[in-house]
Amino acid sequence: MTARPAFALLHGGGQGSWVWAETAHALEALGADVLCLDAPGCGLKRGRDVAGLTVDDIAAELIADIRAAGLTDVVLVGHSLAGAVLPRMAEAEPGLFRRLVYLTCTAPLPGKSFLGQMGSGVQGENPDEVGWPVDPATHPLEARYRAMFCNDMGEAEGDAFLAQLGSDHWPSDVFMRTDWRYEHLKALPATYVVCLRDQALPSAWQRRFAGRLHVDRVVEIDAGHQAMNTQPEALAALLFADAA
Repeated sequence: MTARPAFALLHGGGQGSWVWAETAHALEALGADVLCLDAPGCGLKRGRDVAGLTVDDIAAELIADIRAAGLTDVVLVGHSLAGAVLPRMAEAEPGLFRRLVYLTCTAPLPGKSFLGQMGSGVQGENPDEVGWPVDPATHPLEARYRAMFCNDMGEAEGDAFLAQLGSDHWPSDVFMRTDWRYEHLKALPATYVVCLRDQALPSAWQRRFAGRLHVDRVVEIDAGHQAMNTQPEALAALLFADAA
């Protein structure tokens, strides 16, 4: 490992590179080089027409962003929906990455879309679907998002976080595609970070996804879905130690 490990951080759905600011700062303070990536249509790439982009297009663009930054031997960290893209990036350029890190990432079964994996009911109703922490039929979207993302935030912190949602839009192919491939991941070192207080993806589902992604290490952090916002220093320390 070099004196300054290199991290590339990819956000989840409905978010952009802005979500990583505190964790990136903490990683840099530990001595790491950090690149916060934006999926097309998100963060610094908002406003683009992304209607025709596929998951493979996204992977290729993010790989190009990493190469443009001059990074090699990269620890690639993805959050939540980024579980759709990390396997494609690893498949396209396996030599670019020293380790993949999945932070409470979703990994649908081949043949099932991300939306299908989430389902439309309450958690626990269908053993084959993640479900929602509150009934989507009776709770407005903001209430659902507050339960999913903000359960370990104070009210003001939750308000500030929710105010930032809504401007970042992943290409729709990520949500609808069903041809997921995971077998190639057996050849690449990987870690799954289980967020113990996550109400968007319960820990039992996270561990199921970890197995599907063929990780060789599972670690835990006492945080909700947005660990990079609520526990940035602890997450940075965990990532830095894992890279070593």
